[in-house]
Amino acid sequence: MSQRGWHARAAGRAAAWVALLLLAACASAPGIPETTYFRLPARQEIARLPEPAVAQPIVVDTFYADGLYSDQAIIYTLDPDGARLRTYHYQLWIDPPVRLLQRRLISTLRDANASRIVADRLPSDVVALRVEGRITRLERVRDGNGWRVAVGFSLRADTRDDGKPPLVLKDYILTLPVQGATVRDSVDAMGVAIDRIYAQFVADLAAGARPQ
Repeated sequence: MSQRGWHARAAGRAAAWVALLLLAACASAPGIPETTYFRLPARQEIARLPEPAVAQPIVVDTFYADGLYSDQAIIYTLDPDGARLRTYHYQLWIDPPVRLLQRRLISTLRDANASRIVADRLPSDVVALRVEGRITRLERVRDGNGWRVAVGFSLRADTRDDGKPPLVLKDYILTLPVQGATVRDSVDAMGVAIDRIYAQFVADLAAGARPQ
Protein backbone atom coordinates (compact mmCIF):
# COMPACT_ATOMS: atom_id res chain seq x y z
CA MET A 1 0.00 0.00 0.00
CA SER A 2 1.29 3.43 -0.89
CA GLN A 3 1.87 5.99 1.83
CA ARG A 4 -0.85 8.15 0.32
CA GLY A 5 -3.37 5.28 0.48
CA TRP A 6 -2.46 4.50 4.07
CA HIS A 7 -3.00 8.13 5.10
CA ALA A 8 -6.35 8.19 3.29
CA ARG A 9 -7.57 5.07 5.13
CA ALA A 10 -6.34 6.44 8.46
CA ALA A 11 -8.17 9.72 7.84
CA GLY A 12 -11.33 7.78 6.99
CA ARG A 13 -11.15 5.78 10.23
CA ALA A 14 -10.58 8.99 12.23
CA ALA A 15 -13.60 10.63 10.61
CA ALA A 16 -15.73 7.58 11.44
CA TRP A 17 -14.63 7.69 15.09
CA VAL A 18 -15.43 11.41 15.28
CA ALA A 19 -18.90 10.75 13.86
CA LEU A 20 -19.52 8.00 16.42
CA LEU A 21 -18.40 10.24 19.27
CA LEU A 22 -20.70 13.02 18.08
CA LEU A 23 -23.64 10.62 17.91
CA ALA A 24 -22.90 9.39 21.42
CA ALA A 25 -22.72 12.96 22.69
CA CYS A 26 -26.06 13.78 21.07
CA ALA A 27 -27.65 10.70 22.59
CA SER A 28 -26.48 11.61 26.08
CA ALA A 29 -27.33 15.33 25.83
CA PRO A 30 -30.73 16.57 26.99
CA GLY A 31 -33.21 16.02 24.15
CA ILE A 32 -35.60 18.49 22.59
CA PRO A 33 -38.97 18.33 24.40
CA GLU A 34 -41.68 16.37 22.64
CA THR A 35 -44.44 18.40 21.07
CA THR A 36 -47.73 17.90 22.91
CA TYR A 37 -51.08 18.53 21.21
CA PHE A 38 -54.11 19.37 23.33
CA ARG A 39 -57.80 18.75 22.74
CA LEU A 40 -60.48 20.69 24.52
CA PRO A 41 -62.18 18.67 27.28
CA ALA A 42 -65.54 17.03 26.76
CA ARG A 43 -68.27 19.59 26.39
CA GLN A 44 -70.48 20.37 29.37
CA GLU A 45 -74.15 19.52 29.03
CA ILE A 46 -76.46 22.33 28.00
CA ALA A 47 -80.19 22.64 28.67
CA ARG A 48 -82.25 21.79 25.59
CA LEU A 49 -84.80 24.36 24.44
CA PRO A 50 -88.35 22.96 24.21
CA GLU A 51 -88.69 24.43 20.70
CA PRO A 52 -86.04 25.61 18.23
CA ALA A 53 -84.97 29.18 18.95
CA VAL A 54 -85.02 30.12 15.26
CA ALA A 55 -87.02 28.74 12.36
CA GLN A 56 -84.33 29.01 9.69
CA PRO A 57 -81.21 26.85 9.53
CA ILE A 58 -78.06 28.08 11.27
CA VAL A 59 -74.67 28.23 9.60
CA VAL A 60 -71.65 28.70 11.87
CA ASP A 61 -68.73 30.15 9.97
CA THR A 62 -65.10 29.45 10.78
CA PHE A 63 -64.06 31.85 13.52
CA TYR A 64 -61.86 34.83 12.79
CA ALA A 65 -58.65 35.51 14.68
CA ASP A 66 -55.88 38.07 14.49
CA GLY A 67 -52.17 37.64 15.19
CA LEU A 68 -51.25 35.01 17.76
CA TYR A 69 -54.83 33.83 18.17
CA SER A 70 -54.80 32.45 14.62
CA ASP A 71 -51.88 30.12 15.41
CA GLN A 72 -51.96 26.62 16.87
CA ALA A 73 -49.57 27.46 19.69
CA ILE A 74 -51.14 27.81 23.13
CA ILE A 75 -50.82 31.37 24.41
CA TYR A 76 -49.83 32.44 27.90
CA THR A 77 -48.83 35.58 29.73
CA LEU A 78 -46.88 36.24 32.91
CA ASP A 79 -48.52 39.66 33.31
CA PRO A 80 -51.75 39.69 35.36
CA ASP A 81 -53.15 42.31 32.96
CA GLY A 82 -52.23 40.21 29.92
CA ALA A 83 -50.28 43.03 28.29
CA ARG A 84 -47.46 40.87 26.92
CA LEU A 85 -48.40 37.58 25.33
CA ARG A 86 -46.13 34.61 24.67
CA THR A 87 -46.56 31.27 22.96
CA TYR A 88 -45.37 27.81 23.89
CA HIS A 89 -43.10 26.12 21.35
CA TYR A 90 -44.05 22.54 22.19
CA GLN A 91 -47.62 22.85 23.55
CA LEU A 92 -50.08 23.24 20.70
CA TRP A 93 -53.79 22.90 20.00
CA ILE A 94 -54.59 19.76 18.04
CA ASP A 95 -56.26 21.97 15.41
CA PRO A 96 -56.30 25.73 14.83
CA PRO A 97 -58.54 27.38 17.47
CA VAL A 98 -60.72 28.93 14.74
CA ARG A 99 -61.77 25.39 13.79
CA LEU A 100 -61.97 23.95 17.29
CA LEU A 101 -64.29 26.74 18.41
CA GLN A 102 -66.46 26.53 15.30
CA ARG A 103 -67.03 22.80 15.75
CA ARG A 104 -67.73 23.18 19.47
CA LEU A 105 -70.30 25.92 18.83
CA ILE A 106 -72.02 23.81 16.17
CA SER A 107 -72.39 20.87 18.56
CA THR A 108 -73.56 23.20 21.33
CA LEU A 109 -76.27 24.75 19.14
CA ARG A 110 -77.42 21.32 18.00
CA ASP A 111 -77.69 19.95 21.52
CA ALA A 112 -79.46 23.10 22.70
CA ASN A 113 -82.07 22.76 19.91
CA ALA A 114 -81.25 26.25 18.63
CA SER A 115 -82.47 25.19 15.17
CA ARG A 116 -83.50 22.00 13.42
CA ILE A 117 -80.45 22.35 11.17
CA VAL A 118 -77.05 23.60 12.36
CA ALA A 119 -74.11 23.20 9.98
CA ASP A 120 -70.82 24.70 8.91
CA ARG A 121 -72.11 25.29 5.37
CA LEU A 122 -75.29 25.01 3.33
CA PRO A 123 -76.16 25.66 -0.32
CA SER A 124 -75.91 29.36 -1.16
CA ASP A 125 -79.60 29.60 -2.06
CA VAL A 126 -80.70 28.51 1.44
CA VAL A 127 -81.77 31.42 3.64
CA ALA A 128 -79.95 30.81 6.91
CA LEU A 129 -79.03 32.56 10.11
CA ARG A 130 -75.27 33.00 10.01
CA VAL A 131 -73.16 33.00 13.14
CA GLU A 132 -69.76 34.66 13.03
CA GLY A 133 -67.21 34.65 15.83
CA ARG A 134 -63.90 36.39 16.44
CA ILE A 135 -61.42 35.32 19.10
CA THR A 136 -60.44 38.22 21.34
CA ARG A 137 -58.81 36.25 24.16
CA LEU A 138 -57.73 32.66 24.63
CA GLU A 139 -54.80 32.39 27.01
CA ARG A 140 -53.56 31.21 30.38
CA VAL A 141 -52.56 34.02 32.72
CA ARG A 142 -50.05 33.84 35.56
CA ASP A 143 -51.84 35.07 38.67
CA GLY A 144 -49.67 35.24 41.78
CA ASN A 145 -48.67 31.68 42.60
CA GLY A 146 -51.28 30.16 40.32
CA TRP A 147 -52.96 30.49 36.95
CA ARG A 148 -56.24 31.62 35.51
CA VAL A 149 -57.59 31.55 31.98
CA ALA A 150 -59.06 34.40 29.95
CA VAL A 151 -61.48 33.56 27.14
CA GLY A 152 -63.22 36.14 24.98
CA PHE A 153 -65.24 36.11 21.75
CA SER A 154 -67.13 38.62 19.68
CA LEU A 155 -70.24 36.82 18.38
CA ARG A 156 -72.77 37.90 15.79
CA ALA A 157 -75.91 36.15 14.54
CA ASP A 158 -77.96 37.57 11.68
CA THR A 159 -79.61 36.79 8.37
CA ARG A 160 -77.63 38.59 5.75
CA ASP A 161 -79.34 41.10 3.48
CA ASP A 162 -82.70 40.89 5.25
CA GLY A 163 -82.50 44.51 6.39
CA LYS A 164 -83.00 43.59 10.04
CA PRO A 165 -80.57 44.15 12.92
CA PRO A 166 -78.60 41.13 14.17
CA LEU A 167 -80.32 38.84 16.64
CA VAL A 168 -77.09 38.85 18.63
CA LEU A 169 -74.13 41.22 18.44
CA LYS A 170 -72.15 40.97 21.63
CA ASP A 171 -68.69 40.69 23.14
CA TYR A 172 -68.29 37.90 25.67
CA ILE A 173 -65.37 37.54 28.06
CA LEU A 174 -64.86 35.25 31.02
CA THR A 175 -61.92 34.58 33.33
CA LEU A 176 -61.74 31.51 35.54
CA PRO A 177 -59.19 30.26 38.08
CA VAL A 178 -57.26 27.12 37.18
CA GLN A 179 -57.21 24.19 39.58
CA GLY A 180 -53.63 23.11 38.97
CA ALA A 181 -50.41 24.35 37.42
CA THR A 182 -50.11 22.34 34.20
CA VAL A 183 -51.03 23.39 30.68
CA ARG A 184 -53.59 20.55 30.67
CA ASP A 185 -55.26 22.08 33.73
CA SER A 186 -55.50 25.43 31.94
CA VAL A 187 -56.91 23.82 28.79
CA ASP A 188 -59.60 22.14 30.90
CA ALA A 189 -60.48 25.51 32.45
CA MET A 190 -60.66 27.07 28.99
CA GLY A 191 -63.16 24.40 27.98
CA VAL A 192 -65.39 25.32 30.92
CA ALA A 193 -65.15 29.02 30.08
CA ILE A 194 -65.96 28.39 26.41
CA ASP A 195 -69.01 26.30 27.31
CA ARG A 196 -70.32 28.97 29.68
CA ILE A 197 -69.96 31.64 27.02
CA TYR A 198 -71.70 29.45 24.46
CA ALA A 199 -74.55 28.76 26.88
CA GLN A 200 -75.01 32.51 27.33
CA PHE A 201 -74.93 32.96 23.55
CA VAL A 202 -77.71 30.37 23.15
CA ALA A 203 -79.78 32.23 25.74
CA ASP A 204 -79.15 35.54 23.96
CA LEU A 205 -80.06 33.97 20.62
CA ALA A 206 -83.33 32.62 21.98
CA ALA A 207 -84.13 36.01 23.54
CA GLY A 208 -83.31 37.85 20.31
CA ALA A 209 -85.51 35.55 18.24
CA ARG A 210 -88.47 35.88 20.60
CA PRO A 211 -91.27 38.08 19.19
CA GLN A 212 -91.15 41.52 20.77
